[in-house]
Amino acid sequence: MSNKKIVICDLDHEDVEAEKAVLEAAGYEFDWLHCKTQEEVIENCKEAVVLLNQYVRMDRKIFEALPNVKCVVRYGVGVDNINLDDADEFGVQACNVPDYGTREVADQALALMMCLTRKVAFTNSLIRKGVWDYRREIPIYRMSVMTVGIYGIGRIGTEFAKRVHAMGCRVIAYDIEAGKQGRKFPDFVEFVSEEELIAKSDVISIHCPLRQDTYHVFGKEQFKAMKNSAYIVNVARGGIIDEEALEWALANKEIAGAALDVVEHEPLTADNPLLSHDNFIVSPHTAWYSEESAQELKRKVAEEAVRFMRNEPVHYPVNLTKNS
Repeated sequence: MSNKKIVICDLDHEDVEAEKAVLEAAGYEFDWLHCKTQEEVIENCKEAVVLLNQYVRMDRKIFEALPNVKCVVRYGVGVDNINLDDADEFGVQACNVPDYGTREVADQALALMMCLTRKVAFTNSLIRKGVWDYRREIPIYRMSVMTVGIYGIGRIGTEFAKRVHAMGCRVIAYDIEAGKQGRKFPDFVEFVSEEELIAKSDVISIHCPLRQDTYHVFGKEQFKAMKNSAYIVNVARGGIIDEEALEWALANKEIAGAALDVVEHEPLTADNPLLSHDNFIVSPHTAWYSEESAQELKRKVAEEAVRFMRNEPVHYPVNLTKNS
């Protein structure tokens, strides 16, 4: 059992050298555990004040059993594994790191979009089977005539918008929170309704968080409303797309193709019916990663823990507590 105030309770990285450098320089010892369940966290983190967390769900069960825990810092942007209502009730500060892989995720969305629209993966697979024929790719459309719809335009969505705008695309966006907190967006972004974005986009790129109101927000109804020539890309969270509905849409040619970096149940199994479609591309939740972003994430998680322990304002609060 750990007796440290700062505990990395679950993390699948190869090392914690970046965290160690930050925490030891600030005078804090820590433990790196490999808990797989809430029960293991409860058993092993009784003295912890700050938990650095990757996958294990953080909710009432943890907070009731570990009253010393007053801060959870998540490795990543999404906090769908933290029950924020429970955190508020028990006075636990929840934090994330929203800005460590912004460019990387935007780059991955662009790469997936280009792979779909230029049919790179499709023709690569044909050539490996002995088929050298550009006509099998037809139709392919010029980027500058495409309308790209961005569903959720925060940090990453804005970076993606800049990339596709530079390629000559028309950029439209829908975001339920676009008018809040004085957020500013590039002048070239046209805000439209959810229905208009779905109907008019040649490519839809998803960049919203996973919440109750976005779970399976793309289902049969939305795929029916998309152009038959349109593509969809998801680098946000699995569960935003109803994957059974997506498979139906691909099988019935309701859309032209799909590319996912995230799926609802990871890892995607080799017998998943989505993989039977030549116009489906998947990457293993890797959009966040570069050598630089990985080190930035680890450093910033540790720095946030230090700020909390020193009773300084945290930089990335996702709920409101007296420490925010």
